[in-house]
Amino acid sequence: MRAATTFSVTVLAAAGIGHAVVSGIDTEINRVDAFKDMKNRPSAGHGMNVLLVGTDGRDKITPEEKEKYRLGGAPCHCTDTVMIVHISADQRRASIVSLPRDSYAEIPPHIDQTTGKQHHQHPVKLNAAYAEGGPNLTVSTVEHMTGVKIDHYLEVDFTSFMKTVDVLGGVDICTAKPLKDSYTGLDLAVGNHRLNGGQALQYVRSRHTDGASDLGRMQRQQRFLAALIEKATSSGVLLNPVKFRDVAQTLLSAVRADKGFGPDQMVGLAQAMKGFSPSSSEFTTVPIGDMGFPVKGIGSTVKWDPVKSKQLFDALRDDKPLAVHHAQKQTQTQTQKATVVGVAPDQISVQVENGTMTPGLGKKLDAALRGTGFRTSGAPANAVQRTATHTLVQYDPRWDRSAKALAAALPGAQLQPTPGRGPVMKVVAGPDFKEVQPVRAEDAHQGQFGAVTGDQVVCG
Repeated sequence: MRAATTFSVTVLAAAGIGHAVVSGIDTEINRVDAFKDMKNRPSAGHGMNVLLVGTDGRDKITPEEKEKYRLGGAPCHCTDTVMIVHISADQRRASIVSLPRDSYAEIPPHIDQTTGKQHHQHPVKLNAAYAEGGPNLTVSTVEHMTGVKIDHYLEVDFTSFMKTVDVLGGVDICTAKPLKDSYTGLDLAVGNHRLNGGQALQYVRSRHTDGASDLGRMQRQQRFLAALIEKATSSGVLLNPVKFRDVAQTLLSAVRADKGFGPDQMVGLAQAMKGFSPSSSEFTTVPIGDMGFPVKGIGSTVKWDPVKSKQLFDALRDDKPLAVHHAQKQTQTQTQKATVVGVAPDQISVQVENGTMTPGLGKKLDAALRGTGFRTSGAPANAVQRTATHTLVQYDPRWDRSAKALAAALPGAQLQPTPGRGPVMKVVAGPDFKEVQPVRAEDAHQGQFGAVTGDQVVCG
């Protein structure tokens, strides 16, 4: 994710900042030759592909920050985060694909940069490619695994990430469940939060908040990047050359990039991306086939699904959208205003009953819930007793998270545990029912590749 923040440079450039300003920023970028002597590379597709990597860099953090944000221990010479950012040929869409750092990888034959020794192709975890051969071998390995030609390489560390978030004035994050990780010190209650740089680093680094481990962490990283784009595009940064320069200089002070990523590329993106927004971005993770693929001498790795991952990277090369994009502005607005819940509405089955003597109330409630995405029966009935004073949600305690998500869509509704009811919720409409509040899951998946657009994961 620290690497992914680098992408915000192209977003911030959407204001059309002059070439002279961008040229001045360019001189502060540390350069690496990420494509030196590379052979047998994939054919170029359509659009532009940027490999973004996040490195440890905790050796640059102050002792006070190390203690406060749980950044103790020795820095590792490895990539903590790896993402491919694809900019469409028409420069109206950005597709971000996360590659798990523990992915099973076959490193291509290469010469060790330190010893000069020739190495044959051999298996490793993806993040070890950087330790073994730096940016050059990391690019080669990703190209070998994906068949996607990488056009540019960008690398960011902890320091740049934290300072950039602070210069932006913090980034807003919302969560439908408590997030607590004793390893990073992350401690967020349910609701909305504005995170400063150090807190944001805790958020994107945490792997022990639930059982999802690294995959859950990548989903949070994607949500954070969407929120970062939202902040950059809505806070006035794009219209303020001084603020833009401050943010870009802070970010690029610790960036390493290939020699080809210069002022012309920045300005070209700036001119084309004036209308960029969170809905212009889409996020997904490479499809996984085996979360615990054992490799002798390496341990447990993450094995990609060979069929689905090929389809994903074929789509990237062919410049095709990965997510279902809303065609109507009204739908986008409704999505952005939806309350974030812990379970997606389309995973919740509901039977509606009319608990009043008002004709058609059950039918109205059923239609409203179905329109918000809940799986209603479509056949509302009259309750045995039609004397309800409040709207009631009856649920089996084993499905309490689903019940809470349903209740969030019905402001004022009362929850009533009903052991043995099973997975189908019952909603008894009361006289207080007026309308259904739109809700969405924070990790809702759409489309063939489980991708979501940025406007679907930012806070409403």
